[in-house]
Amino acid sequence: MPATPLPSITLATTPGKDTDILVVGLADASGTDVLVGVPDDLAASLKSVLGGELAELVRGLGGSSKNAHPVLLPGPSGLRVVVVGLGDIDVSPEQLRRATGSALRLALELTGTKPLRVAVSLDPIEPDVIKGVVEGALLGAYSYRPAGQGKPGVGSIQVVSSAARRPEAKRALELGTGTATAVCQARTWINTPANELYPASFTDEITTVAKAARLGVEVWDEKALEKDGFGGILAVGGGSARKPRLARVSYAPRGAKFHLALIGKGITFDSGGLNLKTADGMYTMKDDMSGAAAVVAAITAIAQAGVRVKVTAWAALAENMPSGSAWRPSDVLTMYGGTTVENANSDAEGRIVMADALAKASEERPDLVIDVATLTGACVVALGERVAGLMARDDETADQILDAAEVAGELFWQLPIPEEARGKLDSKVADLKSSGDRNGGALTAAAFLSEFVPAGVAWAHLDIAGPAFNEHEPYYYVPSGGTGTAVRTLVALAHALEG
Repeated sequence: MPATPLPSITLATTPGKDTDILVVGLADASGTDVLVGVPDDLAASLKSVLGGELAELVRGLGGSSKNAHPVLLPGPSGLRVVVVGLGDIDVSPEQLRRATGSALRLALELTGTKPLRVAVSLDPIEPDVIKGVVEGALLGAYSYRPAGQGKPGVGSIQVVSSAARRPEAKRALELGTGTATAVCQARTWINTPANELYPASFTDEITTVAKAARLGVEVWDEKALEKDGFGGILAVGGGSARKPRLARVSYAPRGAKFHLALIGKGITFDSGGLNLKTADGMYTMKDDMSGAAAVVAAITAIAQAGVRVKVTAWAALAENMPSGSAWRPSDVLTMYGGTTVENANSDAEGRIVMADALAKASEERPDLVIDVATLTGACVVALGERVAGLMARDDETADQILDAAEVAGELFWQLPIPEEARGKLDSKVADLKSSGDRNGGALTAAAFLSEFVPAGVAWAHLDIAGPAFNEHEPYYYVPSGGTGTAVRTLVALAHALEG
């Protein structure tokens, strides 16, 4: 079930004459609904075809200026018009990202004999707003479905803007396209079944993508992992016939003065190991490599944009399975770098592979280390399914990431790492245990990971267990299945670090 190719996307000052679907907006201007982006030459013909005022018809069909719900209406000469709520007339990039994504998801489901040509006419002017429309359009147009399902989808998108010819608008188009393409790459990896995407095949994918982006890539197979002492990754992957891997992707542009290290959890399937999950709890566990997908996808977008920040992305890949060779609760592991860890629960495997990768990445003395993982159910209980957790060694680092998330339109919430969390990890037989009790599980997991990043190094942990995979109906620009959470935040952070 491959993803359908993303449509081409361009800027234009007016909608093309061959447009199949025109997307316009309905905004709230001090309590009055106003139409946004309706071309003057189309307004009168729309009123004639529809037999009334467009805004009134939209409201009668359940549409509103205060939401991103799209309403489909017939237009002249076979044109179909999608009217979508924008919210306040002083729109933000995220408002337009959501509205455009909702409209494109509707377009994606329309029938036809050939791919549809969509014009998004929401009057974006400023570069950040244009970028929001571009991202929303491409993210909303994403689909992971069986080939030949019968729906042609969206073939091309025009973003209509009076600023279309400005250099800054063209740059916004490039940046939005690059970021959205990276998010969709992450989504496709997450959605791929675990019998097709496993440590070895994932590293093949990573290598292909990295080389296409002219990035450096290095892969440790099981023999290299054993030679170099990656006891955590080897232990987690030891129960599977599919052997673990560690991949390093590097981007080092000239003039870079800052080194950002990104570490992603890449459990390609998590059965829970000998601490076996329930059948229902196991069903979506192909998504447990979402962190690795995010960091690799992000570095490709960062490189494509030419950001002058050195970035190294690490993907710690293993399949956590039960077998005669599986690691056991109470086993003592010797991690990369020599720290010993008592395994408290084989279903807390993500932090183990991440610990090895964090220790290795820290040897390169990066200025900032960020790990991304679908790590704990406790974080989902605390923050729900649409908000990711952020835990950091210092508030300055946390604020940097929260600012980037706001720019990107992703939801993160800072959680603490209290001193007592580390105390729960005390072990009588090793340097530390892998986990403590059920209370504050997300915080204890962060305390564990922090042990593998040297003191004095800026570090943050992103627990994306909630929003990484959407088991429900699509919303805004978010599809069912893999979401690509954290990619946009990491890209926005790299731009901010460039200064």
